[in-house]
Parts: sequence; C-alpha cells; structure tokens
Amino acid sequence: MPLPFLKRRRREPEAPAGPRRPQVAPDDVESQAQTLRLQFRTRSSYGVRLPANPQGQRMLVDLLDGIALSEVELVEPLPMEFQDASPQITHPEEARLWLDAHGQRNPVTRHALFVLESVDAIDLAYETFAVALLHGNLDSTGFPLFDAVVGGLTSYWDESSGELIVRAALAWGGEGVRGDTERIGQRLLARMMSNLLASQGATELGPSQRPVAHGGGRRASCPHCGFGSVDTRSVFCPKCGMRMSG
Repeated sequence: MPLPFLKRRRREPEAPAGPRRPQVAPDDVESQAQTLRLQFRTRSSYGVRLPANPQGQRMLVDLLDGIALSEVELVEPLPMEFQDASPQITHPEEARLWLDAHGQRNPVTRHALFVLESVDAIDLAYETFAVALLHGNLDSTGFPLFDAVVGGLTSYWDESSGELIVRAALAWGGEGVRGDTERIGQRLLARMMSNLLASQGATELGPSQRPVAHGGGRRASCPHCGFGSVDTRSVFCPKCGMRMSG
C-alpha cells in the first residue's frame, strides 16, 4: 500500500506570461507642460501715532485725497463670527467665511484684501483699512491689472493709551512682473507718510506690534460699539477707541 506522503505532488500549470512591456526612455516621451506663475508683493510702512479722536479712523479716507484713483472703501474690523475668515481656498470653511465677509465689496478692495491677508500684512481682527486703487488701470471686470498698485492706510487703537496707530500698506502683482512697480510703490508710501506726519500731533512710532493675541482666553464686548473680540486686559476698544474701564 503506497504511503500518501510519498506521492508526488501534482504541479499546477503556470499562467502564461504576458506580453513584454517595451522600455521607453524618458527623453522619448512626448508630453505637454502647463505653468501658472503668480507673483504678489506687498509693502507697509512704520506706524504713526495720532492723538485720540473719535473720528480718527474716518480721517483715513481724507488722508488719501489726491492719491487714490478710485473711490476709497473703509473696511472695519470683522465681528467675532468672521474671526477665522481666510482667503485660502484650500481651507473651505475659512474661505467661505471670507467670501461671506467680503463678497459684496468692490473688486479693488477684494483684490487688496486677498493679497495683504494672504501674506499676513494686515489683520482685520482689530485693524481698519481705507483702500483704493493708487496706480495703474483695471481690467474689463474692474479688477486691478498686474502692474496696478492697490492699498491705502490701515489703523488700530492702542489698547493702553487710546491713541490711533496708522500705517500705509500696498499690494500689487499677478500674472506678470514690471520692474518699476516697486519704485512706484515706494513713492506712494512716501506720499502717504507725508500726509500722516503732517497731521496735527502725529509722531512716527516705528514697527507696529499686534495689540491682541486672539488665540484664546475670555473675551469681552465693547459697551460702546458692541465689538465682540476685545481682550479682557484691554483698556480701550481696538475698533472704536472708547475706554473699556474706568
């Protein structure tokens, strides 16, 4: 009687070999390349300290008289529900908030906010921004061309002294570059700084520091304007400049 373990195992038929794939050299592959090169630039000045004035932020529009080539739009600090707004499309929730907050603004303002907020040059959690077209032309839809300069004056109330801190902020760029735009932007900064320093009681401050860290902690609402993102350590409201405590 033959033993089972002495039996030869029956070999399974091998699968037929597939066709041999040809080897293609990298240099022989034909392809199509697509490239989109965008370049945006911003420039901002040192801050100038102005005396406390309830209408101080409205004065920003007047300081652009003779410089702005379009209507000046005043963008005030965003309320609490828009504090996470961001123009980055890769963050859908933040981008949706940003569109809700700024979707109705004119094209020049939206373009300026997109560029300046993308590089963290302004912070609408506490800053007010007077913005307009300052140089160049617009396309048929009303948006600035790549060599146009947009921007204006941005301000916030010093939370310890109640004085107004004002600085200039510019933006330009897109699909193209132009060598003299940097020089034009520098001249525009000088004109706005001259207007600022000519204001009564103005003193140059230097690099301005962000007054409030909005990343946590308990917040209060301003009893005067209702601004709902005021740090409890604040003495003056960063939106309206009114005193928060006695």
